[in-house]
Amino acid sequence: MRLVGWGQVSHPDDHAPSHHGLSNRSHAGHSHGVSGDTRPGWLAVALGINVALLVVEVVVGLLANSLALLSDAAHLLTDVGAIGLALFAVRLASRPPSGGFTFGLRRGEILSAQVNGVTLLLLAGFITWGAVGRLGSPPEVAGESLIAVGLLGAAGNGAAAWALSRANRASLNVEGAYLHNLADLYSSLAAAVAGGVILATGFDEADGIAALTVAALMVYGGWGLLRDSGRVLLEAAPRGTNPSEVGRAMAGHPGIAQVHDLHVWEVTSGFPALSAHVLVASGADCHGKRRELQQLLLDRFEIEHTTLQVDHAPRSGPLEIDLKEHAPRLGEQ
Repeated sequence: MRLVGWGQVSHPDDHAPSHHGLSNRSHAGHSHGVSGDTRPGWLAVALGINVALLVVEVVVGLLANSLALLSDAAHLLTDVGAIGLALFAVRLASRPPSGGFTFGLRRGEILSAQVNGVTLLLLAGFITWGAVGRLGSPPEVAGESLIAVGLLGAAGNGAAAWALSRANRASLNVEGAYLHNLADLYSSLAAAVAGGVILATGFDEADGIAALTVAALMVYGGWGLLRDSGRVLLEAAPRGTNPSEVGRAMAGHPGIAQVHDLHVWEVTSGFPALSAHVLVASGADCHGKRRELQQLLLDRFEIEHTTLQVDHAPRSGPLEIDLKEHAPRLGEQ
């Protein structure tokens, strides 16, 4: 058996097929995408909770002159946008492929995740600028309002996070919104703690410190969204999938002589795909080996969407393992 490094262009002279000249391309005929298992009703529930909390925190934050509450409201605004975009992405993903969009609009959620990640980072920068200024000359803050609304926000964000956990968290948007609500839960608790500190000690700088905590959570969440959605846009292998291991498993399957031009990527979150050119032993059943490889990829690596071109290997020549030097490095990424 022989496994050639990914992405290498192979030439007919290197592995000419047998006189049968048989080439099979196969796609596992199943539905994929973000909308199939996503439950939009729970997304709508979480959206309603976040909108209600947003209104309360803006009003009370202005009345109490609390940057911590206003910064948490800004984070809530991104949550509202994230959930709204997730609902929109579900609608887009449900549309069948048409025209030049052969995969439909399944990557709509990836684009919305990019927008949401950038927005989080921009808001974090704005909040950090305001918080640093307040640490130098903190205004008087109503600690009672921070405690009341912080606890209310914690309860609401906990409920919203629970609702989002009932939706399909395999979707990058849904998972992002879920993590954002958890971050809001922690930031609401931070605001309540800051209110308690202010009431107990008169240390008004606690409001600015709480705001910086919220900003740090925004940076963490925003960077995670940009990183994960960027991997999808760059067509990297899904996290947890080692292309080297996949290739070795395919090349080591009985009757397989060579695997090359192997590519593993994600169309969208939760939709891994694979393509490869496979040479089977002379006299082997191309169709049968193709089906066996499809089942192996599904059972062992949970890759359901596969495109395999299958030909016969030359009748003569040694069978060997020839791993290109760069293949292990690609597999480690």
